[in-house]
Amino acid sequence: GNIFMKTRHKLLSLFTLITTSFIGTCAINTFIKVRAHSKHLMHSDTSLYYKWRLGKIHYTKTGQGSPLLLLHDLCPASSGCEWERILSSLSKKFTVYVPDLIGFGQSEKPDITYTNPLFMQLISDFIQSEIGRRTHVVATGETACAVITACKNNPDLFANLVFISPKSPEEEMKIPGKRAKSYKFILQLPMLGNLLYNIAYSKKNIDREVEENFYHPYAVPVLLKDIYYESAHRGDFPRSVHSSIICNYTKFNIKPALACIDHSIALIAGENDSDGVSAIASMVQINPSIESAILPKCKRLPQLELPRELLQLLNIYL
Repeated sequence: GNIFMKTRHKLLSLFTLITTSFIGTCAINTFIKVRAHSKHLMHSDTSLYYKWRLGKIHYTKTGQGSPLLLLHDLCPASSGCEWERILSSLSKKFTVYVPDLIGFGQSEKPDITYTNPLFMQLISDFIQSEIGRRTHVVATGETACAVITACKNNPDLFANLVFISPKSPEEEMKIPGKRAKSYKFILQLPMLGNLLYNIAYSKKNIDREVEENFYHPYAVPVLLKDIYYESAHRGDFPRSVHSSIICNYTKFNIKPALACIDHSIALIAGENDSDGVSAIASMVQINPSIESAILPKCKRLPQLELPRELLQLLNIYL
């Protein structure tokens, strides 16, 4: 009888602990999501939506002239908002399309594995469906990889290409390691995965990451940090794109495509972005016809840090 009572007491204690942990974790996850959305900073009266096969794609369209597509980087906190400081000027010369890629910003975030071919197909489909003619493209970071492969497969869709702070071809050749599937599985678990994602993209961590992308980190507007925070926590499954990125599912060998593309390609990086500078050297070695420029006193986001200087370069390359 005593053994039975002790066992029942232990089981009750364990059940209570699990239940309390479950409720506490759910409460934390809900609080973070509500806090991130509380300011509604990403709302736009000019929002449009492209109904793609895997989810609705949010985008804006402004200006008149030749079509220009602006694509943000592959970071879970990224969105089309990164182009706000140069959008007005570009709209005087181009019809500018600024989408949030699937899994980012205000677009849908389905629970899928995000890969380079997926983004490649989305970019091509978006140009065909929403733009309908040859398009100039400016892309940042790892998104350049998807544009390069899309251009290789559908060259008639693309005009001039400009890549800002690109990743090196060597970096893009990484593949999911032995532990990637296990780690991705853990991140996909509804409660634990959400908690791990919320820790990785807490307000403090996002603020620090944004500041690290600027040459003058203490000059970063608070509003910009809040937008990144909101973007990282919008949608149903933001952890899915996060798990795909950190497990290298979004990477792809771009060397063959980069070597044979005969479109006009220009590369831009900040001189204080060592990865971007080395990536330019590597990409020019693969395709010597590529043009490049280095912006002084700048890191990974010249469209936000040095918009005037970046616009001068875009006017040349586009």
